Amino acid sequence: MMGWVPAEAFILINSNPSLIWKIADAALKVKGVKMAHAVTGQFDNIVFAEFSNMEELAGIVDEIQAIRGVRRIQTLIAVPRPIRE
Repeated sequence: MMGWVPAEAFILINSNPSLIWKIADAALKVKGVKMAHAVTGQFDNIVFAEFSNMEELAGIVDEIQAIRGVRRIQTLIAVPRPIRE
């Protein structure tokens, strides 16, 4: 018997470069966030979150956008594999 599997999203953040580690630490305090890292490349931080519905994801996104130093975010929702019998 399979259990409930949460939906997953990656949230990419453009931020104030001097605050990348503070943003990662603050994002980890948001309910649903499982990982947060400072990264190189086009974005400054990446956050991995799990959620049960779109309203919950919207709340996670709102909280991350409210973190001081966050300039812009892009949310990528993971597409689950089809269930096969």
